[in-house]
Amino acid sequence: MTPGPFDSALLGPLLGDAQAAETLSEARFVAHMITVEAALARACGAVGLIPQDVAARLSDALAQTHVDPRDLGAGTAAAGVPVPALVKQLQAGLGPDGQFLHWGATSQDIVDCAHVLQWRDMLDMLAVRVGQLLDALQHASDTHSDTLMAGRTRSQVATPISFGLRIATWAQPLIALEAALPDMRARLLRVQFGGASGSASAVGVHGAALSAALAHELGLADAPCWHTDRMAIMALGGWLAGVSAALAKAARDLVTLGRSEIAEARAGTGGGSSTMPQKSNPVGAEAVITLADWTACLQPALTRAASPLEERDGAAWALEWLALPQMGVATAAALRHALDLTTSLTADPARMAAQLDAGHGAALAEAASFALAAHMPRPDAQNLVKDALARAKADDITLPQALDLIDGSRGLANWSVELSVQAQLAASETMRRRIFAQRGKI
Repeated sequence: MTPGPFDSALLGPLLGDAQAAETLSEARFVAHMITVEAALARACGAVGLIPQDVAARLSDALAQTHVDPRDLGAGTAAAGVPVPALVKQLQAGLGPDGQFLHWGATSQDIVDCAHVLQWRDMLDMLAVRVGQLLDALQHASDTHSDTLMAGRTRSQVATPISFGLRIATWAQPLIALEAALPDMRARLLRVQFGGASGSASAVGVHGAALSAALAHELGLADAPCWHTDRMAIMALGGWLAGVSAALAKAARDLVTLGRSEIAEARAGTGGGSSTMPQKSNPVGAEAVITLADWTACLQPALTRAASPLEERDGAAWALEWLALPQMGVATAAALRHALDLTTSLTADPARMAAQLDAGHGAALAEAASFALAAHMPRPDAQNLVKDALARAKADDITLPQALDLIDGSRGLANWSVELSVQAQLAASETMRRRIFAQRGKI
């Protein structure tokens, strides 16, 4: 119910997010609980459980009511949930009509519905940020579609790729997560009404009708009671963790690309050192990684909360209150940093080319072996390329030049053309375009 550590005066500006913290704040949560109580009164009036004129007065009065979360703290400590204290305070200002407040509901109905309303707003915001980031990533990828760099596997130089393709791979999981958002929202944005033990027994035969009426009032989907079915909450946590993990992959790459001895790309404004004037630390990328790791640490709490005891489990339920807001703020902050990193991204094509040239063209070995495989068995082609690389190293020449000199490959191809930059970029461009073509199709 509170973003907690992200309110820190020291760490908040770096690791927090003001918009997300306000959306998930205790003040907004209490306001949503009052909204749910007002909607429940109108729904009860609509199905004939309470007089309609009373329902109207309750709704009007609650629309003008503000409750400070600090006024509910002692009641929460006593009851383990803020609803009893809230209902008592609301009833005190409603006169005789107050007896009809909270009709047939239980605390979990109010809390879960309020949280769903909170997350509806939060997901709207996160969807916008994911969309903005994907737009920025596609623009950066387009910009660097013909910037050649060394692809690396298991930390070693592998084959040439375009920097545009590397950026596209940062976008790839986010494209899938953007596409998954509507289904996840549909699972989450459901009404919660089950009464004391989940059977809606207090309202008898009106249970289904009241649930549908409450869903209509709140703009949520109708659903049977899900007091103990927390799979939608787990899905939300999984989506947040997925977004954070996707952002961390890009951030880790940026940290590596910006290392002093690599220096192929940089992003963000950098941060200074307290003692080393030459330093420009990757603060934004590091923040994204920290936030993603924290989100990943919190996700198991939702798994634990998804196994509640019997019809309600206050201990398991409270885990959601602790973990989810922090996951939401962390994801929002990571998206904010990621957008800044993407829009400030610059590359050093000369440094990238130097990494490819450093091994006498070893990054072209795979391409050379497949080209030779058209003329001989592939094992023979691979052995021939190994010999050519040894010749290139010994004579301090490039792999294409060595292939033009040694027996077995001389004259089989125009190696300077076969292993040219443009030949290597073509495959990267095809894959890059395929990745972005998935947006809107998945």
